[in-house]
Amino acid sequence: MKSAVYHFHAKDTRVDTFNAAVNGTLETTRYDDILSRGWVFRTVGYGNSEAEWKAIISTLRAIGYDGSISIEHEDALMSVEEGLEKAIDFLKPMLMYDSAAQMWWV
Repeated sequence: MKSAVYHFHAKDTRVDTFNAAVNGTLETTRYDDILSRGWVFRTVGYGNSEAEWKAIISTLRAIGYDGSISIEHEDALMSVEEGLEKAIDFLKPMLMYDSAAQMWWV
């Protein structure tokens, strides 16, 4: 698995449970019809929870990924600048910079 990840894009999506239940998630509605879609692209942190993103970042660490995290912005509700700033502010505290400690408890 370690050799399978060469690049990581941080991108988020919010699922509207009502619209998805009625219309499904194979979306054909225009991207700008946000209130009718089953899902929409959102700025990182506005689609999935902090816990979900911590699990993603932790998995990247566990498999030894040491590359960049590219933030992808396609949120129709925010400007590119605001979306990028909010994504950086959201992800930055989750990143791990130090090497892991020796497992003294094993």
